[in-house]
Amino acid sequence: MILLDGKKTAADIKEEIALEVANLKNQSKKTPHLAAIIVGDNGASITYVNAKVKACERVGFESTLIRLAEDISEKELLNEIERLNVDRNIDGFIVQLPLPKHIDEQKVLMAVDPEKDVDGFHPTNVGKMALNLPTFISATPFGILELLERYNVRTSGKHVVVLGRSHIVGSPMSILLSQKRTVGNATVTMCHSRTKNLKEITLQADIIIAAIGIPEFLKADMVKDGVTVIDVGITRLKDASKKNGFKLVGDVAFDEVSKKSEFITPVPGGVGPMTIAMLLKNTLLACERVNY
Repeated sequence: MILLDGKKTAADIKEEIALEVANLKNQSKKTPHLAAIIVGDNGASITYVNAKVKACERVGFESTLIRLAEDISEKELLNEIERLNVDRNIDGFIVQLPLPKHIDEQKVLMAVDPEKDVDGFHPTNVGKMALNLPTFISATPFGILELLERYNVRTSGKHVVVLGRSHIVGSPMSILLSQKRTVGNATVTMCHSRTKNLKEITLQADIIIAAIGIPEFLKADMVKDGVTVIDVGITRLKDASKKNGFKLVGDVAFDEVSKKSEFITPVPGGVGPMTIAMLLKNTLLACERVNY
């Protein structure tokens, strides 16, 4: 069993980005600048955004964090987005989700300039991704592709089963892995809550992408020997034996599934760190469009 170490791979990618940023600065070219909007006081969102700001500092990016009140109106938020759209100093920006219930998330995501949509959520970028055109691929799928490539996991001709059909992970992964690309050319089955005979399907899989949001859902009796497993899920469960009172688990019962796996991602330390690294990569790509 080989562990797909997202923490180490993300660190390698950040080092590569830092070298590229240093090169841009040496040539007196524009330094990449990532902005983030966060609305309200969601603890998990604040932690995640702060991690992104810290990552920007590490690679030499400029960063701007815009914190807005929970009760901000939708119109005021859209005005803030438009301000970033026209700010030539900002290469890319994200609006941290979830948003308060009185704000239409889809309307907000549609308002972001596709050229600055480094999250890759705008329909223009999703459409380009589906057509295999150059674009921003959303950070989590982008990170999964990078992990598979760097560990030389063969996907061509393989049967990939994707558990989950979210717009953020499941759906784009099913498209990307079926395309003609280095990490692609697979036969993909996408499963979801209405799928029948799920165990029969997962037992046929050479590669499983688990993004279903149910802790430790994928068990050893659902996978064949030599499978590759990418665990996208992360859930906080109470655990009195831990100092902080909880443990983090994925969608895969790691201890039992790893014994049958050729490659597997851990939780934490697998897909999660890759997401931030690829957000930085997208921001660098956005800046290069300006510099060149």
